[in-house]
Order: sequence, then C-alpha cells, then structure tokens
Amino acid sequence: MNKELNKEYLGKLAKDFSKCPKNKLAMNAVTKSGPRAAVTNWDVIKAPRRVFSDYIKTPSITNQKGSGRCWLFSALNTFRMKAIKKMNVDEFEFSQAYPMFWDKLEKANYFLESILETMEEETDGRLIQHLLSDPLGDGGQWDMMVNLVQKYGLVPKTVYPESFSSSSTGAMNSILTGKLKEYACTLREAYKKGAKIADLREKKGEMVQEFYNILTIHMGTPPTEFVWQWRDKKDKFHRTGVMTPQKFYKEFVGINLDDYVCLINAPTKDKPYNKMYTVKFLGNVVGGHPVRYLNVDIDTIKEAAIKTIKGKEVVWFGCDVGKQLDGNLGILDLNLYDDDLLGNAGCKLNKAQRLDYNESRMNHAMVLTAVDLDKKGKPVRWLIENSWGDKNEGKGFLTMTDEWFSEYTYEVAVNKKYLSEKLKKVLKTKLVELKPWDPMGSLAK
Repeated sequence: MNKELNKEYLGKLAKDFSKCPKNKLAMNAVTKSGPRAAVTNWDVIKAPRRVFSDYIKTPSITNQKGSGRCWLFSALNTFRMKAIKKMNVDEFEFSQAYPMFWDKLEKANYFLESILETMEEETDGRLIQHLLSDPLGDGGQWDMMVNLVQKYGLVPKTVYPESFSSSSTGAMNSILTGKLKEYACTLREAYKKGAKIADLREKKGEMVQEFYNILTIHMGTPPTEFVWQWRDKKDKFHRTGVMTPQKFYKEFVGINLDDYVCLINAPTKDKPYNKMYTVKFLGNVVGGHPVRYLNVDIDTIKEAAIKTIKGKEVVWFGCDVGKQLDGNLGILDLNLYDDDLLGNAGCKLNKAQRLDYNESRMNHAMVLTAVDLDKKGKPVRWLIENSWGDKNEGKGFLTMTDEWFSEYTYEVAVNKKYLSEKLKKVLKTKLVELKPWDPMGSLAK
C-alpha cells in the first residue's frame, strides 16, 4: 500500500469489511451492547468457582473509594489478621488514611531531593520530565509501605478516620502536585542563578513546612499517641495505656517486615531470573529501604504463595487487574472474553512482549486468601480479597484462574522462610539498578 490512506484504499477497506457477514454481526452486537457483553464466554460464567481446598477466612471487605491506595489497603488487610487474633475480635480495620498522610509528606521530600540531585539535567530531558510526570500519586509498592510502617507505625481507623480528601484524592492531589512542580521550578531556577545546594536544601525546608500545612488542612493532624480500648468476642473489656503508633504496631501486629521479600515475575530479556533489582528514583522515604525485587519464574512465585496460605497467612500481591476482568461477577479468567470474535481483535503478545511494548503493567494490589489445589497439588484457581467494597456478586472477592495468575500477576510479598536456600543467598547480592521508566517501576493504585 502507499504511505498515505488515499480515497481508493479507504474504499477498499469499507468494501472488504462489508463482504464478511461476521463483521456486520459483530458490529451490530458491539454498537448495541458494548464489546464486553458481545464476547462474554458463558461457559466461564457458569463454571463453579467459590469453593477452595486451602482457605483463610477474612473479615469484612474494605473500600478504597475514590483513591489509588490499594497497596496500602491490601497490606493493612494482611496485618489486621494478626491484630484480630491478638485482640480476639471478629472485625478490625487499621486507618488507611494514617500511612497515606505520611506517604504524601515523604513523597514530597523524596521528590524535592530528587530534583536537587538532578540539577544538571535539562528540564525537557526524559529524566526530569519523568520525575515531574506524577510526583505525588496515590500508588505505591510493598517496600514503600514497609518504610512507612517501620518509621511511623499504625493506628486503628477510629483513631484517624477517613477525611473527604483521603477517600476522594483527585482535588487534593491536583493542588499538592501543582505546589511540588512550583517548588521544583523555584529550586532549579535558583540553581541556574548560582545558588548552592546547601542553601537550596534550606529553602526546601520551608517548602516542606508549607506542604505539611496544606496536607494537614486536607487530612487532619495525624495522632502521635492515643489510648485504645475494645471488647473481645467474649464481651470482655480491654483498655491499653497510652500508645504510640509504633508501639501499637509492635504490640498488635509484631511482624518483622525485614523478613519479607518482593518476588516479581518479569520474563523480559533484560532481567535474568534469580537476581535482585531496584528502580532508580522509585521510592517514598529518603533514607528508607529502596524498592527491592527478586525476579523469579512464575512457578516459584506460586509455590511461595501456596506455602504462605498453607501456613495460614494471606498474601499481598500485585497484578494487571483490568485484563479479562468482570468486576461485577468477580472473575479473572483468560477465557472470559473472546476478542477474536470482533475482527481478530485479541492481543497475541506474550507476557514479556506485553511488558516491553507497554501493553501490561502491575497496576493494582490485592490479597490472596485461598487456593484450590488439584489431586496432584497443582493450583487451579485462587481467591482474592479486593478493596473496592462488597457490591459485587462475590461480595468484594474475585476468583482468579491459575492461567490468569501466570499471565498477569507480577509480584508477591512473602516471608523469605518460604524460599529455597539458593534464593535466600540471592537476597544478599548487589541490586541491579533499572531505569526510572522501567515497567517494573509501575505503582499499584
């Protein structure tokens, strides 16, 4: 064909389309009912999927509402299992707004320090534009949560409840992001005029104070101490002494987060398996842990997840949740939609190619609470606790086939005790630093 789409070629396209009755049938179905309804696989919908061989009962579903805090919700949903057991209660929820407040403040400082570190870079260069693209989004990673909990602890939801802006972050994020970009411009312009980094860091201190003030107006002042009281399942009353958030975490959760590792499955040529990786300029707490990944094959990830569930612990994991999803029915299944019925529309890229060509990324974090194993001990399907509320057929839960797990799950956080001795040794090796825009630098929202 020619370079341009000329009149003759456009006519040929329309004529060839009309020749095929299946094209017209597909067009009628999609224009009337939408692409998903037109190609939904009835056999997948009617298949039994709610009973599992290895199952952990969890409390009520949480709801992140109009925010991108799934990584915090899912992590706190793993921690609350410990707290519920220690308090002997049926229901409990940590404050999701509390770590969010500190995440916003720490991200602001992290961003400004990144700006100070990159003063010699051109403003229109890829690095600076990358840093400016989303300096204060809601999303995060497991190690970013670890930094927050280790530094600030946790509090019950009643001690620091949701605000309007924590549940609906759009307006607040827009305001705060605008201020950060203003700060970045101010610092870079001052540097061009000869200001020294030490002086700019002093200026940064004034900026962080202003940022803190704005953030607190939106979310309220986070608590530094409180008294906690509750009634257990036997109706027995309990009251603690004065608690700090750090003490509360230690007493009611007590998990040593240094024992946990993020396993990822990135089968691209540039990331050999059984090596440790990090992503440059990806983080939230200056001086905290960098984001760390151990890249392994998908079967190793599944094995670690199964061992964790059998050990009666739920599993934080990250995936590309939008692929082959029916959120209302609570299904994640590779065969749910047959897009090839709509003019061969199904994407034929494999997992590595989807990462390389920006067709798939880890974008959402949830909790694995059950797995169904066949007679040979192989996983068939998994049960997921989500954080989108309970208004779906699964009452807030999703059922994921094992085939879907293989294609669209990218990471899990597990205790390193479930790894082989060989992989435990890899954890001590030097981190391979990936570029800031690497696909494994994506955040769960």
